Amino acid sequence: MDVSRRHLLNTSATALAAGAAGAVATPASAAPLMSALGRDATQLGVRPGSPDDQTRALQRAVDDTARTGTPLALPPGVYRTRALRLPANAHLVGVRGATRLEFAGGGPSLLTSEGASNVSLTALTLDGSLIGLPSRRGLFHCENGREVRVVDCEFIDSGANAIWFDQVSGEVRNNIFRNTATTAFTSFDAQGLLVAQNTILGTRSNGIEIIRHQMGDDGTLVIDNRLEDIVAGPGGSGQYGNAINAYRAANVIVRGNRIRNCDFSAIRGNSASNIQIVGNSVTDVREVALYSEFGFEGAIIANNVVDMCAIGAVAANFNEGGRIAVVQGNILRNVFNRRKNPAPDDRSGIAISVEADVSVTGNVIENAESFGIYAGWGRYLRDVAITGNVIRTADVGIALSVAPGAGPALVHSNIIDNVKTGGVIGFDHYTRVTGELTPDVAAKHPQLSIGSNLIR
Repeated sequence: MDVSRRHLLNTSATALAAGAAGAVATPASAAPLMSALGRDATQLGVRPGSPDDQTRALQRAVDDTARTGTPLALPPGVYRTRALRLPANAHLVGVRGATRLEFAGGGPSLLTSEGASNVSLTALTLDGSLIGLPSRRGLFHCENGREVRVVDCEFIDSGANAIWFDQVSGEVRNNIFRNTATTAFTSFDAQGLLVAQNTILGTRSNGIEIIRHQMGDDGTLVIDNRLEDIVAGPGGSGQYGNAINAYRAANVIVRGNRIRNCDFSAIRGNSASNIQIVGNSVTDVREVALYSEFGFEGAIIANNVVDMCAIGAVAANFNEGGRIAVVQGNILRNVFNRRKNPAPDDRSGIAISVEADVSVTGNVIENAESFGIYAGWGRYLRDVAITGNVIRTADVGIALSVAPGAGPALVHSNIIDNVKTGGVIGFDHYTRVTGELTPDVAAKHPQLSIGSNLIR
């Protein structure tokens, strides 16, 4: 049988994805596999498993292979190294779970790439050894890079951020991040990024940050990731402890992520216009689960499932220009008054809170300790439609601001069952000022249209 190079490469890739247990059992059996993946690093003087510092040999091997764009294949073993530079066309390939670069300090990052395109890391373990890094650095630090790819890698014990990108395009896909001292992945001013199918377990700042220095188009896709145990190590009132945080970044899509156990928000968009928060599964967060806040224009919060939080879904801060949202088709359950660091006038136990130019429709809410839906904040209420929702078990089903200056709201065709204080009630901030807003009572507030709600 004629085995072509293409056939051998495909077979090798399949073996790597499955763990390649048999293929990497001994150095002799590993050699053909590594040669198929690229230039074998051991042929360039690199010694896996050696107790000696491999920095010089590794840097020489990286530079030699990058000049021709040839992948540098690193066989199974531990490579103790200080800081390494990745030039353009540097491609490091290992065996997943078996090839480990162990950081020995001596630099601001384990791997640094600046102004280099077509850089890739595949099937490597980067061990930060919990060595502290300077602020705004990552174990892998990349600036001004195009088509940068980090795939099938593992980042463990990073002493700061695991990955820090600044003005980078490419993808970060199918990686595992464990025990990160600050944030697993940070991107500033992305040039076209996919962040997908990663597993992030245990950080002390945030999970994924998509940030821009100034408000503008970003368009990063944050899709199908798993994030758990996100701690607000530095404290604060929402800057930390978020699984996914988009700040000033417009047109970001956050879809299909599984998020559990966060000190603050599962997904937080701050001044992030046209954000889409769609189809995520969230459990056990101690602040707002799904958040679009401050100076945004346009947010879709749809088809998410949230169970156990302080506040479910929010599109707010009309006072800062936050407006235009759809909150649709979400299931929000077990929303308790347990906010982590509340301000004196803050309340929690609210399933949905909105303010301006918002449609709230088709949501199912169960067990909201304070409010099922809260619309407005003092005079900050304008053009809100609340229709076709199901609210079961709450203190107040729907709260509407009737404070002086509050604008129009429509509340029709909702089912509200098992509420303690009332189905639809008027408030001035958190002070109740009306009884049940039946259509006749609501006529005293001409900015309101209320009718056809089933309240039990």
